[in-house]
Order: sequence, then C-alpha cells, then structure tokens
Amino acid sequence: MIRTSLLALALILATPALAAPVRSPEQIAAAALKAAPVWDGHNDVPEQLRSRIGNLLNDFDFRDTRATAREGKAAMHTDLVRLRKGQVGAQFWSVYVDHTLAEPEAVRQTIEQIDTVKRLVARYPSDLQLATSMAEVERARKAGKIASLIGIEGGGSIGGSLAVLRQMHALGARAITLAHNRTLAWADSSNDAPRHGGLTEFGNQVVREMQRLGMLVDLSHCSEATMMDALDVARAPVMFTHSNARALDGHPRNVPDAVLDRLKGNGGIVMVTAVLNFLSEDYRVWAAARAGEEARLKSLHLGYPDRVGPALAAWSTANPAPAVSVTRIADHIDHIAKRIGVDHVGIGGDFDGTDELPKGFEDASTYPALFTELARRGYSQADLEKISSRNMMRVMRAAEAYATARRNDPPIESKAVNLSG
Repeated sequence: MIRTSLLALALILATPALAAPVRSPEQIAAAALKAAPVWDGHNDVPEQLRSRIGNLLNDFDFRDTRATAREGKAAMHTDLVRLRKGQVGAQFWSVYVDHTLAEPEAVRQTIEQIDTVKRLVARYPSDLQLATSMAEVERARKAGKIASLIGIEGGGSIGGSLAVLRQMHALGARAITLAHNRTLAWADSSNDAPRHGGLTEFGNQVVREMQRLGMLVDLSHCSEATMMDALDVARAPVMFTHSNARALDGHPRNVPDAVLDRLKGNGGIVMVTAVLNFLSEDYRVWAAARAGEEARLKSLHLGYPDRVGPALAAWSTANPAPAVSVTRIADHIDHIAKRIGVDHVGIGGDFDGTDELPKGFEDASTYPALFTELARRGYSQADLEKISSRNMMRVMRAAEAYATARRNDPPIESKAVNLSG
C-alpha cells in the first residue's frame, strides 16, 4: 500500500502542471480597462460647446456627436457612446478660454465654462457625475458613471488674484494649467517669449496656495524654467495633463528628460497626449515647413487670397504629411516608463482640442487600441492599470492628503499682480 501510494505520488509530481492559458494582447488590455477604466487628463468638449453652439445645451445631444461636422469644423471626437466604448471612467474636462483674452474677461468666461460643464453633467445623470475629490470619483465609478472633473487650462483665468483662485476651487475646479500659450505676468509659457525665467514670487505663491487647497498643479504648456520652479516649490505631486517626451519630439510643449528626472522624486505624472505635433518630430518638421510655405504664398499672392488655398493644396500633395499612428503614443509612454518608471505615466488624449490625431486613435472610443499596443510590447495587466487610472488616483490622493495636513494653515495673502506688468 505504501509503495502504491508513493508510486501514485511520484506520477503526480512527474506530470506537467497544466499551463495557464496565454492571453492575447487584446485580452490583457480588456482586463486592465475593466479593472481600471481610463482616467483621461484632458478633453476640450467645453471649448467645442462654446465655439459651436454658444454653450446652449438644450438642443444638443451629447449621446452621439458623430454628425456634428459643419461650417468648416470636423465632427467632434467625444460623446457618451464613444466614452463608454473607450472604457473611460473619469475625465478632466478642460474649461479653456482663449489665451489672448484680457484676464478679467478670461475670468468671466471661465466661470461660464464651469457652468457649462455642470449643466452638461446634470443633463446626463445616468452617465456622468460631477467629482471634486477622490471619494467622489470612486463613488461615480462604483455607480457605473463617468466621474467628471473640472480643469482650468491657463493661469490667466485667475486674473492674477489668489482670491479668484480660491473661488475657482470653491466652484469645483481641481486642476489649473499654470500658463497656456501666452506668458503671464507671473509665469512663462512654452510657446511665448520668456519674461521671468520661470515663475515670479507670485507664481510660487499660486503653486503653494493650490496645493494648500488640494488643487493639482498642471505644468503642460509651461516653459522648462517654469516647470523647474514649480517643482522647487511643490510639496505634493504635480501633473502634466497632456504632454509628451521631448527626447522623442523636440516641441517645447513636451517634457525634457531633466524635468522627468525631477518629476520622479516629486511623485507626479505625465499624461501622454495624441496631438501629432507633440508626437512625431518628422510631423513637427513637416508642419513647420507647411506653415512657412503658407506664409510665403500669402506674401507672394498679396491681394489675391483666393490663390493661396489651391497653391498650398498643391504643395501638400507634393509634400505629404508623415504618417503617424497610435504606436507613436506608445513610444512616448515607453520613454517615460523606462526613464522614471511606469508609476509616472497616464493618458491625456486632448480629444476635441486638436484636429490632428494619429491613425488608430481618432476619437474617445479608441483607448483600447492604445492599451492593446502596450500589451503587445510586454506591459503587464498591472502596468496597464497603473497607466489607465491608478497612477492618477495616487496623485490625487497625495494632493488631498497634503491639503488635509495643511488644513489649519491660513490662506496665503498677496496683492493681486499688475496684469500689465
């Protein structure tokens, strides 16, 4: 009996265990997005609502916007059907206003855009839920709704006033991009001539006050010096809501490796974006050449503007744009993950904020294609869950924890800056 038992045991031990079934990249991506739906850092639907319909929502159908092409505008990239198909569980809606506005007007229009987001969310209570904290994000997701957060794109929207900053927080804004495409009286932009060498002392106070309140400091659109100054001041993680790696594309909107290295110590996140100019150096060079040709043609045909369009079209036919696909987004994720770790990467698509998107990532339904590409490259399900939303959840929790620890600190007091300075 003992010999028989030992023989049976030996046979069992010698029998190869059944290997777990190998999952396809599509299956790995699907499992990751089911467990951790996408938290996207930047979507410009509110800007589209202002420019297309003047923020008049009563006759607007956000369930399906595929038929919204008109008057020279392409169809919108985002609607409820495509957000669901794309497995989006949380979204920062950008309340961008024109960066060339005088700042008092920018403040007014930003408040209007916040109102627009709140009214849009209220119109679709089965799908959208306003969120101003991690607890509210989690409640929305447990209820099967898309957590809707408000992000201000451009520090001009606070009108040079910490009091206005605090009131924007009270209205529900939970992130502010320090500068947009124009250098402010207190912060240098990546797309404008620098005036301060980064942040002024008032700019430092903006960062401190935002973090005291628990607002997320967004460094997309900021100059490298502004990025570095903000990281000097920050005591909680910061974010880039829609930026890429400058090592792969030299656009000043992207994040240099030196900043990435500091971001790791800060605990922050870069939410990789899909704008072609920020994805592909080849495309960026082509776009600059096309802009130069357009300027040449306008000068050449001065007084005959109707000749410019056909001539530029002929140039574009002879000089086609370089192809850019969803794989290029994955390349930027690869660079950041290899440089500072997968814990510091997220997604900020910039849908409805650009007309130039890569093949395979054309609208809000296409996030699974990106995550499938990442799975093909060897990212585990756990890695993909971090990229889709867990990293962003960590960053927001850390910002809230810092604010809780400073809750007894008085508001920072400062005179409003001279906006003409």
